[in-house]
Amino acid sequence: MRALSMDLRERVLADSDAGMSTDEVSRKYRVSSAWVRRLKQRRRECGEIAPRPPRNRRVPVLSLHYERLRELLREEPDLTLAELRERLGVAVALSTLWVAVRHLGLTVKKKSSGPASRIGPMSATLEKPGVSANRSSTRGRSSSSTRPGPAPT
Repeated sequence: MRALSMDLRERVLADSDAGMSTDEVSRKYRVSSAWVRRLKQRRRECGEIAPRPPRNRRVPVLSLHYERLRELLREEPDLTLAELRERLGVAVALSTLWVAVRHLGLTVKKKSSGPASRIGPMSATLEKPGVSANRSSTRGRSSSSTRPGPAPT
């Protein structure tokens, strides 16, 4: 959520100082009455009305490794995420690594070539005996004929 502008803050306080109630000011400027009360309280106690800097910002897990990521991808642009993670020596999910690469405006190869690229849940299913035969035997049938339901009359 973005902070409300200084202009709005000043107008809200000016109307409050002119005698308008908190509820009237909040309706006029379409802000919550709680926000108006907190703004007035903050000016009274601290003397400031500017928005505070954001707190609790998450620091990206791989922010310390950005330069090394750039270096690795400059040297070998066709590294996959798994290979990149191995070379970095960090224990993070591939999705975390992808977010860091995307943040840097870089790209990576989607999958490696060779036998290791066939490893995965889908390829394991396809290599089972009889799976491809079952698939080819179901081709050409409409999906409605395989659904259970009342028999046609």
